[in-house]
Amino acid sequence: MAWGSSYYLPAVIGPAVSAQTGWPFPWVIGSLSLGLLVAGLISPHVGAAIERHGGRMTLAFSAVCLGIGQLVLAASPTLAVFVAGWLIMGFGMGAGLYDAAFSTLGRLYGRNARSTITSLTLFGGFASTVCWPISAFLLDAFGWRGVCLVYAALQLVVALPAYLLILPRGVPAEASAQTTVAPETGLAPRSLPLMATLAASITFSAVISSTLSVHLLTVLQSTGLALGAAVGLGALVGPAQVGARAIEMMIARYHHPIWTKLASVTFVVIGVATLWTGLPVLPVALVFYGAGIGLESIARGTLPLALFGATGYAKLMGRLAMPSLIAQAAAPSVGALLLQHTGERGLLTVLLGLALINVALVGALFTLRRSAMRRVRIS
Repeated sequence: MAWGSSYYLPAVIGPAVSAQTGWPFPWVIGSLSLGLLVAGLISPHVGAAIERHGGRMTLAFSAVCLGIGQLVLAASPTLAVFVAGWLIMGFGMGAGLYDAAFSTLGRLYGRNARSTITSLTLFGGFASTVCWPISAFLLDAFGWRGVCLVYAALQLVVALPAYLLILPRGVPAEASAQTTVAPETGLAPRSLPLMATLAASITFSAVISSTLSVHLLTVLQSTGLALGAAVGLGALVGPAQVGARAIEMMIARYHHPIWTKLASVTFVVIGVATLWTGLPVLPVALVFYGAGIGLESIARGTLPLALFGATGYAKLMGRLAMPSLIAQAAAPSVGALLLQHTGERGLLTVLLGLALINVALVGALFTLRRSAMRRVRIS
């Protein structure tokens, strides 16, 4: 519901907001980018707070910010107030979406958090599938302001009490103990090259997914499809995400998360490359792409934990989230410029290049991890 009432909201209400108020549509949609920018800027502080105190109050803070932001959106008389509402929502997104949730699970379960992170992404994969129809129904029934009021109520009346009542106060003793012992054998030291490569790969993945999440329908329509057919094909991405995550949940115990990351970037390359070639196999391209970004969400939470352990995990997640969220904020606008000046083919060419670079980055992760582990054994 946090995803559905923030990140996925403008796709449904954006046209109605612009049509009713006369506010420029790029600014209405661009308000989300400003919110993501705020989320990226605060993410290191969010990670540090969860590292010190656990995630209970941080996630509760996110529900408050999302709820208040929605109330501001619903009451906004001017575009400036509407944008201010999204800036408040940015604090909620930074403190309440995947990175903060992963960090919370890491503090609760320590090195055993992998299965819970995978389970969380499985449910999170239904965010657009569930919330887009709900938002569309509410839009028809109550208008876009009514949509915002309903989501505000969900955050303040449902999510906020759930965080406060269900999540434990502070950090469980067993999780705290795990972060004070020496790192176990099998963990790589936090070398700058290894962490920088991981951050770069996460950021490249975020750029590709955030760009296509906004412009995929335009790309599909450029192949000659009508809007309805493009929407129908685009709907394959969600089930592909969930399907890939479900398979990963079943086989996760048999492999290191770095292989999940490799599968993710490989599937994205196959999907984007197939779109780029223009071959009449669009469903195949979208299934591979959806599976790739579905696995990326899991790898984003589990790979840092597997590489570096539970010690300082929440703080590390906050730092890794910052460049990716900032890139997500800028990517749709940059994608729009590419579409304007180079067309759909040019946009796909750039995205394919980024996807191929990402495969190389994951290959570098394998090499850097191996070298780091060799140095640990020698020392």
